Amino acid sequence: MQLGAFSISLSVKDLEASEQFYQKLGFASFGGDKSQNWLILKNGDTVIGLFQDMFPTNILTFNPGWNSDAEPLENFTDIRDLQKALKEKGVELATEADADGSGPASLTVLDPDGNAILIDQHVG
Repeated sequence: MQLGAFSISLSVKDLEASEQFYQKLGFASFGGDKSQNWLILKNGDTVIGLFQDMFPTNILTFNPGWNSDAEPLENFTDIRDLQKALKEKGVELATEADADGSGPASLTVLDPDGNAILIDQHVG
């Protein structure tokens, strides 16, 4: 099961302070919008998102159809196929993608400790 590009989405209290901290660790701005309180930072193939006042906890994020540079992949497993496979394995979904839809969609699962895992497909 290929979930796509991985990143961690961090819920931060101070976007500017967090950006400065992660820059000291070698991360550089890769995307986002400070005016909307979010940034994407990258160090090699490692991607982190900084999100101020958007959600209460950190989230593991997978993006089907993207590589670590947020470039579309020619071949990937569509989120609806991933959702079907997860359900068949007995994984309870917290949110679901429209099973009859196409293109961008997302779903969320919680691991046994309550950690959120977002599978967020941006491509069609």
